[in-house]
Amino acid sequence: MLNSSPDTLSIPILSIQCGKVRPFRGEDEPSAIGKKPIEGRVTVHRLGLDGDEQADLAVHGGPDKAIHHYPHDHYGFWRESLGDHPLLSDFGAFGENIATEGLTEEQICVGDRWRLGTALVEVCQGRQPCWKLDHRFDGAAVNARVVKSRRSGWYYRVLEEGEVAAGDRMVLVERPYPDWSVKRVFGLLIAGEHKKDREGLEALGEVASLAATWIRRRAKLLGLD
Repeated sequence: MLNSSPDTLSIPILSIQCGKVRPFRGEDEPSAIGKKPIEGRVTVHRLGLDGDEQADLAVHGGPDKAIHHYPHDHYGFWRESLGDHPLLSDFGAFGENIATEGLTEEQICVGDRWRLGTALVEVCQGRQPCWKLDHRFDGAAVNARVVKSRRSGWYYRVLEEGEVAAGDRMVLVERPYPDWSVKRVFGLLIAGEHKKDREGLEALGEVASLAATWIRRRAKLLGLD
């Protein structure tokens, strides 16, 4: 169980990134994964950050994937795994909107509500990697390493709109599910741990904040759909 008290959990925001849709793997496969740091304050609305885009709205974006957070803490691991790739010299290598240090998948829980600048956001799922990460890193097997290491990052839904900027702090407001770290949930739903922990997969049903797509995935793994 993680510490359920929000009194002391306050994390500085290192950078805010946004990206535009551009050709990625050819003209017919565009992406907005190439996100760059933004100066000044950015409006946070129900579907994400003002000025940020997603190319394939069938699998990216939407209320349950409004904002992507990836821990900058992991960049050292990726340098050891991939070498000094130029993408790792700046923020946004993994297409993340929020960069911080001091908060990882082990330390954040599904259902956490955070004051992000003046906005209020809620953790609803980990990031399930796709082929775009491998392509972005020149064919390296990033996806497999994300799953194996559980370094997934996570998504927020926006409960209250507001503004945020680099230099603001994220402050934990509420932690209703301290037993359900993003790492644990990702392990069960994506990394195959449900095969040896059906009890945990069943208990995950108590987490009302879980994203709709992951609720359906849990049901599929339980054979309920």
